[in-house]
Amino acid sequence: MTGQARHVLVTGGSGKLGRAVVDLLVRCGSRVSVVDLVHPGRSDVAWTCADLTDYGQAVGVLTGVDDRWPVPDAVVHLAALPAPGLRPDATLFAANVTTTYNVFAAARVAGIDTVVWASSETVLGLPFDTPPPHLPLDEDCGPAPTTSYSLSKTLEEEMARQFARWRPELSITGLRFSNVMEPADYADFPSFDADPTLRRWNAWSYIDARDGASAVVAALDHLGRGAEVFVVANADTVMSRPSAELAAGYFPGVPVRGPLEGNQALMSSERARRVLGWAPVHSWRDEVGARPES
Repeated sequence: MTGQARHVLVTGGSGKLGRAVVDLLVRCGSRVSVVDLVHPGRSDVAWTCADLTDYGQAVGVLTGVDDRWPVPDAVVHLAALPAPGLRPDATLFAANVTTTYNVFAAARVAGIDTVVWASSETVLGLPFDTPPPHLPLDEDCGPAPTTSYSLSKTLEEEMARQFARWRPELSITGLRFSNVMEPADYADFPSFDADPTLRRWNAWSYIDARDGASAVVAALDHLGRGAEVFVVANADTVMSRPSAELAAGYFPGVPVRGPLEGNQALMSSERARRVLGWAPVHSWRDEVGARPES
C-alpha cells in the first residue's frame, strides 16, 4: 500500500464497507469525494447526493461537481443494493446493473483509467445448494449465480471485461467481497458454533471491513491493465471448530485442495495476495478473545 496522494471518488461511501474505505484513503493521504444518497457523516471529505441509476447524474459526478471536486484520478464503486431480497428481484437486478453500467460508462467519458468496484462472493455459487467444485473456494469456482443479486454481479464482471476491451489502458478491478463485518458484529460470532448450518451458505467466511478497505487500496495501487477479479475474504472462518471438520461434515464429497490447517478460511484470497500483495490482518478472534481449537 503506497498511500500515494490522489483524488479518489467513492460511490456508496456511507455504507459499512464504504466508511472503512473512505477512512483508510484519508489516512493514506488521498483526497476523497463521496457520492451517496446518505451523508458520510464526516467533514474532511466532499459529498454530493446523486442517484447513479440516472446516467446523467453519474456523468455529472465523475466529470466534476462545481466547487466540490474536479475529475477524480480513480473511482471506487461500492454503491449497490448489497444483498438479495432487499427489493423485488427485477428491481434489485435493474438497479445494480444500471448503476454499475453508468459508473463504468461515465468513467470512460471522464477519461478515468483506474476503477475498483465491488463484486461479490455470491458469484461463486452461494448458498451452495449445489456443492462447489472444490474447497477452498477461489476464482476458479463459478460464476454460478443463484439469485438476481448474484446474477447482477456476474453480468457486471462481464461488463468490466468489455469496457477493458474497449479501452486497453483501463485498469478495472472487481473485488469479490465476502460478508462484510465490523468489530461490533463480532460479539455474535461465538454463537455460530451451536449450529454450523446457519453459516454454511458462504462456507463460514467473512471479511473485516478494515481488511476490505486495504484490499481496495491495494487494487488502486495495482499497476496491471485490463479487467481482473479477486476473492477478498479473511484468513479464518467464523467458527471455532476446525475447518477440515467443517468441510468433511457439511460438504461431503467435495474435493479439498491441499491441507486445511486449524481455522483456515474455506474461501481463499491467495490470488489477491499473489497479484495485489494484499493479505488480511484482522480476525474476530482478536476482538472477542476467542482462540482456535487445536
